[in-house]
Amino acid sequence: MADDVADRRPQPSPEADLKHNAIGFVDALVIGINSTSPAYSLAAVIGPVVALVGIYAPGVILASFVPMLLIASAFFYLNKVDQDCGTTFSWVTRAMGPWAGWIGGWAIMMTGVLVVGSLADVAIGFGLLAVGLDSWADNAVVRQTLTVLLILVMTAVCVIGTEASARVQNVLILAQIVCLLAFAVVAIYRVYAGTASLPSIEPKLSWLDPFGAGGAALTGGLLLGVFMYWGWESAVNLTEEVEDSASAPGRAGIWSTIVLLVSYLSVGIAVVAYAGPAFLAENAGEEEFIFGLLAGEVMGGWDWIVLLAVSTSALASTQTTIIPSSRTALSMARRHALPSVFARIHPRFHTPHVATWAVAFVAILWYVVVNLISENALFDSLTALSLLIAFYYALTGLACAVYYRRHLTESVRNFFLIGVGPLVGAALLAWLLVESIGDMADPANSYSGVSWFGLGPPLVIGIGILLVGLIIMVARRLTSAEFWRERPGVADPAAVRAGKES
Repeated sequence: MADDVADRRPQPSPEADLKHNAIGFVDALVIGINSTSPAYSLAAVIGPVVALVGIYAPGVILASFVPMLLIASAFFYLNKVDQDCGTTFSWVTRAMGPWAGWIGGWAIMMTGVLVVGSLADVAIGFGLLAVGLDSWADNAVVRQTLTVLLILVMTAVCVIGTEASARVQNVLILAQIVCLLAFAVVAIYRVYAGTASLPSIEPKLSWLDPFGAGGAALTGGLLLGVFMYWGWESAVNLTEEVEDSASAPGRAGIWSTIVLLVSYLSVGIAVVAYAGPAFLAENAGEEEFIFGLLAGEVMGGWDWIVLLAVSTSALASTQTTIIPSSRTALSMARRHALPSVFARIHPRFHTPHVATWAVAFVAILWYVVVNLISENALFDSLTALSLLIAFYYALTGLACAVYYRRHLTESVRNFFLIGVGPLVGAALLAWLLVESIGDMADPANSYSGVSWFGLGPPLVIGIGILLVGLIIMVARRLTSAEFWRERPGVADPAAVRAGKES
C-alpha cells in the first residue's frame, strides 16, 4: 500500500512550472546522446584503454555498456512513478530518505561543475585546430578566454529555452555522427585496401572478448568505460519538459546507451584496426589529441573533419551537461533542500535561469582556478569524476530495487528488470568505485604525479567535494528542516499500474 507520509512532499507552485511538452522523444534522445560527448569521449579514452588491454579495447567498450544499461533500466522505471527533473535526488529521497537523497543530488550537481570547463576547452581547442588557428589553440590565455565566453553562450542557450537547446543539439549531433562515420569508413577501407600509413591489422571477432587482457587490465578499462557512457541521463532530467513524460524520457535514456554502444564499437574497432595497438599505446598520453594524430594519418588533407567531430561533440556536451546540474538544483530547491532562489523559473522562457547561471558561474570559477594551479590539475579533477559518477549511478540502482520492493514478485519482468538488473548494475559500479579509490590513493597514478596530503589529487578532490557537500547539507538542515521531515516510502500501486499502462 502507498506510504502516505512519503507523499507529503512540498509541491511546486504553478508559477514554478517548467514548460511542459516542450520537446519530443527524438529531441530527448539526441540530448541524451550528446551529453556523453561521443567523439570527445572516444578521443579521450581510446588511447588509454588500448594501452591497458591492447586489441581487446572493443571488448572493454562492450563490457562497460552492461552496467550502464542496467542503471538506465532503473532510471526508466523510477521515472515512470516519479517524473521529477531531480531524478536521482528525488528518487533516492523517496526510497531511502532525505540524507541519502541530498548527497546524491549534490554529486550530480558537482559533476557538471567539474567537467563543463574542460568540455568547453576541448571544443575551443579542436575548433581552432580545425580552422587552422593552431597558434591560438596553443596560447593558453586566448584559449581559456574563449572557453569562458563559450560557457556563457551555451548557458544562455539553455536559459532561452528547451526547444532552442534541442534545435542546437539536433544540428550538432548530425555534424558529429557524419564526421565520425566518415572517419570510421575511410579507416576500415584503407585497412582492407592495404593503404594504411600505420601498421594496421584486420579486425577479428576475438577483439570483443573483454577478459582477453586479464582481470587487472579489465578493471582499469572499465573505469574509463564508465566515463565514456556517462551523461545519457540528461534526457531523463528533462522529464517535466518532454512529451509523454512517464515513458519517453526513460526510453530516450535506454536508447541513448544503445546508440552509444554501436557508435563506440564501430569507431573503436576502426581506430584499433588502422593504428594498431602499438601506436595507440605509445601515444596514450596524448589523451583526446590522439584523434588529432590519427586525423592526418587517416583523412590526409581532410583531417579537419575529425577535428570538427571532436569540437562539435565537446560543444554539444558543454550545453547538455549543464542540464542535469541545473534541474537537480531546481528540484532540490523546490523541496527546500537548497535555498528557494534556485527554484526560480524564468517567466518568459520557463527554464530554471537562476540555477542554470549558478552552475555555469561555479564551473567557470573552478575551470579558471584549477588552470591557475596547472593543466594537469584540471585533468586530475576530471579523473575525480569517476567517483561521483559511480556513486550516484549505484545509488540510483539501489533506490530502484528499494522503492519497488513490494512489487518485485508481481511478475518475472519486475523481478529481473526492476530488481535484479539495477542491483547488479549498482554492485558493479560500487566495485568500480572501490577500485578507483584504491587507484587514486597513489599519487603516481595521477596526471600531476604529486601528493596532496599523502594522496593522489583526484581522490583529494573527490573527498573535498564530499566534505563540502556534507557541511552544506548539515547547515541547510539546521536552518531549514522542512525537507528533512520527509520519510522514505514505497512505490504507490496506482502509480505502478499507470506506468504499466503508459
